[in-house]
Amino acid sequence: MSTEPSTHAPPARWTVGASDAARIATFAALIAVLGMPGSIAFFGNAVPITLQTLGVMLAGALLGAWRGALAVGTFLVLVAAGLPLLAGGRGGLGVFVGPSVGYLVGFVAGAAVVGWLVERARRTTLPGVVVACLVGGVLVVYAFGIPAQAVITGVPVETVARLSLVFLPGDLLKALLAATVTVGVVRAYPPAAPAARR
Repeated sequence: MSTEPSTHAPPARWTVGASDAARIATFAALIAVLGMPGSIAFFGNAVPITLQTLGVMLAGALLGAWRGALAVGTFLVLVAAGLPLLAGGRGGLGVFVGPSVGYLVGFVAGAAVVGWLVERARRTTLPGVVVACLVGGVLVVYAFGIPAQAVITGVPVETVARLSLVFLPGDLLKALLAATVTVGVVRAYPPAAPAARR
């Protein structure tokens, strides 16, 4: 068996260069900034409405699947370290055992799905990115968040799902805004499209 070091480099899509690291850090910071306006809780829902899902959608749509997920993961690591970056100034390990934990985990998966869908589109169009944001940034996030919230709060899943309907109008607007920004950025600077960096 040869002891010579391998000359095979990892696939380029899995490497993180300086420019990728800068983009990832920028989007992690964007998600944090979008939490600064605070949060709103309606009808006693244990999970507040925030703007941070807009950052999750933008991270996936503009960075692609794994870079977008890494940006969200970076943000969550900073939250776990105690920085008050979640809406309402929350931070620390305690938030990962609270009612919002499923949504936080869903942020990572949601960004990855948004990016995966946008990467595979032939062109970056407004309807296509809206659909990607709705699937990844809404359906996937809800799929993680609602069951976890139900388990932690002891409220039936059906009730949590019904209470979560209050998020939908805002999430639809965020998906449209994220898609509009994404299409505008890609038109102005085509290399920004995730598909161009796969």
